[in-house]
Amino acid sequence: MGSMKESPRYNVVSLRISDEEREALDDFVRHTRRSVSQLMREAMELMLKMERCERR
Repeated sequence: MGSMKESPRYNVVSLRISDEEREALDDFVRHTRRSVSQLMREAMELMLKMERCERR
């Protein structure tokens, strides 16, 4: 049986991207050895931080 995650993720978000965007995404995750999910979480975190700074 698998171990319980400390902070399980149950929510799924999907988006539509072009073939060119998918190719760029695939290249980026391959070169950075990140998953698409990890990359999207990091991008979202960065955007939220930028938004908070702009509000100040």
